[in-house]
Amino acid sequence: MKKSSDVMTRDLVYSSPDDIVADVAQLMKKEDIGPVLIVRESSEGKRLVGIVTDRDLAIKVVGEGRDPQNTKVESVMTREVITCRADEDVQHAMRAMAEYQLRRIPVVDGDGMLVGIISQADVATRLNEPETTAEVVREISKE
Repeated sequence: MKKSSDVMTRDLVYSSPDDIVADVAQLMKKEDIGPVLIVRESSEGKRLVGIVTDRDLAIKVVGEGRDPQNTKVESVMTREVITCRADEDVQHAMRAMAEYQLRRIPVVDGDGMLVGIISQADVATRLNEPETTAEVVREISKE
C-alpha cells in the first residue's frame, strides 16, 4: 500500500495568519488555486494552523462587508483543518476526503508540521486504482 507521502504534492502555497486577506486573494489568483494553507513558521518547520478558501473570502469578507486591505487572514480562516499523516496509508486520506467532502487534504508529519497536500488530481494521477478514485470523487461531490 502506498503512503500519503507517496502521492502528496510537496510544492506548497501557504500564507501566515498575520497576512492581509487581499494579499491571499492575489496569491490565489497568481497560483490559480482555491485554498491557501495557513502556517506559523518556526525553526521546527511550518505548523498548519488553518486554511482559507476562495469561498471563505466570498462569504466572510465580501459577504460581511469587510475591507480586504485591513482584514487579517486569521479572522476568516478555518482553524479546524482535517489532515492526514505522511506515514499513513493513502486509503486513510481518501476515506477522510470522502467523509468530509474535501477536494484536498493537507499532510502533516508526526509533529504536526505541514509537509504536503493531497488533491483529487494527485489521487487520480499517482494512485493506480481507478475504481477507488472514482468512488472518492463521487463521495466528495455528493450534495
